[in-house]
Amino acid sequence: MAAKVFVSIGKFDLALAVAGGVVNSALYNVDAGHRAVIFDRFRGVQDIVVGEGTHFLIPWVQKPIIFDCRSRPRNVPVITGSKDLQNVNITLRILFRPVASQLPRIFTSIGEDYDERVLPSITTEILKSVVARFDAGELITYLPAGQSVLLQLPQ
Repeated sequence: MAAKVFVSIGKFDLALAVAGGVVNSALYNVDAGHRAVIFDRFRGVQDIVVGEGTHFLIPWVQKPIIFDCRSRPRNVPVITGSKDLQNVNITLRILFRPVASQLPRIFTSIGEDYDERVLPSITTEILKSVVARFDAGELITYLPAGQSVLLQLPQ
């Protein structure tokens, strides 16, 4: 009699563990300041951007790709020429973040490492075009070390 009770409790525990594992794999969290894009194995990247909180997905079919949408700093060192052809060693510090509504497009066209692929080339080109407008003396006069300059990147 006791053996049957223990066997039935063991089966119930096993069923409960399997059900808990399925429910656990169907949930994912998006932390504060982050957004998620859902990759579906059958339909590809969905156009919906998922906000903060706990969400459901279809286990083994869908996968969340989580992006950090907070402003983050990045230093880009550049050696470029000034207006009077002097070599200038300058470091640009930028604050960047992705536009949350464009995350599906960013993921499909560039990838998760968009900042490593895009930012160095864009910031280098913009910084070179700005530095080329000034003489070396003007750069020293107008931009002392540690001073911040706001540059708006093109959309």
